[in-house]
Amino acid sequence: MSNTDIEKCPEPKLPEYAFIGRSNVGKSSLINMLSERKALAKTSGTPGKTRLINHFIMNESWYLVDLPGYGYAKISKKDRAKWRILIHTYLKNRSNLMCVFVLIDSRHKAQKIDLEFMEWLGKNQIPFSMIFTKIDKLNSGEFNKNKKAFQKEMLKNWEFLPPTFESSSTSGHGRDSILKYIAEINEMFEV
Repeated sequence: MSNTDIEKCPEPKLPEYAFIGRSNVGKSSLINMLSERKALAKTSGTPGKTRLINHFIMNESWYLVDLPGYGYAKISKKDRAKWRILIHTYLKNRSNLMCVFVLIDSRHKAQKIDLEFMEWLGKNQIPFSMIFTKIDKLNSGEFNKNKKAFQKEMLKNWEFLPPTFESSSTSGHGRDSILKYIAEINEMFEV
């Protein structure tokens, strides 16, 4: 189900997990990797491809939600503001939202927009985890250096770090640990 109206989202009878990140962070590729379907989420080299709230039912037991990315996209400021309102309204009002997975491109140092978004989640008491994407694009030393620098930056404002995962849509790395984490949280869901 895809829409821009929170009222038209599926009934909150199943646990829900939202995936979000800066444009071109590899969100659609990660969703396709997790679902083991090559074209569940549309991938594109053009930032801003996802413009709707997309619900995918997984194993008839939980929803994977593909949210529009934040940050750079070739859209007007007015449309960008509409997306922000749509995303914030969704995140604040879904009673069955168990976790927001914030995707971070492992190739880059901490970006202000990612840090600000996670700070907003924290202030609004919305549970979140981080997924470092595209880890196959770096050697392990480069990745660990970037990850530690990112975590150091976060610890300037946070007492402790959220759960963190690493992924590669190319190799499938991280799939099992992310799905195991979701399965563990699903056990706590109550309608």
